This record gives sequence, C-alpha cells and structure tokens, in this order.
Amino acid sequence: PFFLNVAYFATHAVDGDKRQYMPQHESMSMYENDTIPIPETATEEAWNRMPPFFGQYNEGRTRWTWRFDTAKKHQSMMKNYYRMASEVDTSVGILLKHLEYEGVLNNTMIIFTTDNGNFHAEHGLADKWYPHQESIRVPLIIKDPRMSPELKGTKNDEFTLNIDLAATILSAAGLDPLPSMMGRDMSALYRKGSLQAAAAAQSRRALLRNSTRKTSTLPDQRQYPAPASDGNGKYHSGSERSWRTEFFYEHPMHSNPNYIPASEALVRKDYKYFYWPNFKYEQLFDMKNDPGEMNDLFNSTNPIHQQKLREMRKRFVELKMMAHSDMSIIL
Repeated sequence: PFFLNVAYFATHAVDGDKRQYMPQHESMSMYENDTIPIPETATEEAWNRMPPFFGQYNEGRTRWTWRFDTAKKHQSMMKNYYRMASEVDTSVGILLKHLEYEGVLNNTMIIFTTDNGNFHAEHGLADKWYPHQESIRVPLIIKDPRMSPELKGTKNDEFTLNIDLAATILSAAGLDPLPSMMGRDMSALYRKGSLQAAAAAQSRRALLRNSTRKTSTLPDQRQYPAPASDGNGKYHSGSERSWRTEFFYEHPMHSNPNYIPASEALVRKDYKYFYWPNFKYEQLFDMKNDPGEMNDLFNSTNPIHQQKLREMRKRFVELKMMAHSDMSIIL
C-alpha cells in the first residue's frame, strides 16, 4: 500500500505581481478566442449589498481591483486562471498514466479536491474567506475501485466536508478514525448498498470488537448529535442510515477585521445563516429562491423568515459549541 499527496501552486495568484495568474507560455493559446461569462452577481449592486463593514480596506475588495475592475481585465485574468487549471489537469493525467503503467490504477483510490472556492468578481470580491457559495463550495472528484458501477461518472449533491477526508482515507486503508475526528467516510455515498450497508458493517464491527474487549473507546462509538429542534427531524448531522443535511462553517481570523473579517455560518440547502463575530452581525438567505445570496432576510417582517432566523440562530449555537468541544461526535 502507498499514500501519495500532490499539492499544486496553481491556480493561486502571485501576490505583488500585477499579472496575478501566470500560466506557462505553452498554455497561452488556450481560451484565446473564448469569452468568459461574467457572473450574475458581479455587479456594483451586489457589492453595495455586502455588510457595512466591507469597505475600502477589505482584502477581497482590494484583490477585486487587481483582477476584475474592468471587463478587459476580467477576461484576461479568467483566461489565465483557466489556463492554469488546465495545466493542473494535464499534470493529473500524467500521474494517472504512470499509475496505469505501474499496474495499480484500478486498485488505487484517487481524491481530487482543494481547500477553498474562489470569488471571481461575485459580490464585488476576489479570492475566498467568506460563507458565500462561491467561497465554500470546492471541487471533489473521487475515483474508487470499490465504487458501485452504476454510480461511476455521476454527481452527488450531498454535503461533504473537509473533515470527511481523513475518515475516508483511513477507511480505505482499513483503519478507523480517531475518536476526536468529527468527519465520516464518504464512501458510504457511493458503495454498494449505500448507507444501509455502511450501517450494517459498522454494527457488525462494533459487535465483534466489543465481544473481545472489556471496555471500548473505539471511534465506531462516536455519537451523532440529535437533529435540530426545527424541521421535524429534517435537519441533522447524519446517522448510521442517513447523511448530514446541515453543517457548521467557520473561518476564524486574528488580523484586522476590516481587512478580513471572521465569518461563521449554519448551512442548509434551503436557508443559510451567516454570523460575523467581529461585528456581531447576522444575515439570513433563502437558498432556494435566492441562490446568489443577494437578498438578506435578517430585517424581513415576514413571520416565516423571522421564525427561520430564530430557529437557525439556535441551531447554529448548538453546532458551534459541539464543533468546539472535546465530544466524540460526527458532524
């Protein structure tokens, strides 16, 4: 068995260089005659709807001026960005070819992912750091020889998190996650029998191990928190037979909050609650009707929105306390 981690600098920008994205010379013909679409929320109106503490010293806005403050600059930056992404794709292809040459490609689990999303002028911003979809949604592609054939090449819109990566890799190696880990094995989403099979296998392992030990501190005994009090069980962190339908997000910062304010959120597929701890500032967005997160419902007089705000604020505090605790739980 082997484990190989490959990290690329691309598609990072080069701070301090006005060119920002610097692909290789051989890639410059790529996308030359294409027009890159401008995001719907890449508007001055979207920037003006950001919280009042997003001002001229905000780093996301500063980097927007470096990259996207003119249409011509936006096209140039994005083409170079995509050229760098294509270079990564080429490099990954070389790795896959070598695995095939070594005869291990079909017995190797491959995870392609990254650490953050990116604003490409959405909300008048560049880079990352904040709870909006552009920033917190990241690529995740998994090739796993154990994957059910009918699921190969398909998409899955369940909430998977960076905390799930370690648990998934350990499981593939036949190891259990540590009791302090709060993620879970993502292969439950694509292996034969899905979550039901995973639950049964976990129960069998627990019975076997408990029968051979007087006491057990096994990670199999990590607990799933109770569902949220709202939604009649709809919102939860998962169970042996179900996947999470909500999660707690945080990006703490210890610098000047006017530069990059800290941000936290409770994320669901229908609503998202933002909390900016430096300013004790709350926001609420209807993700079904407002996927661009333009219309903050915090001051809405609609009773439905007022109730949703109270419910999500309560659940946000619960999940935050659990995430910051030493509890042996799965979030």
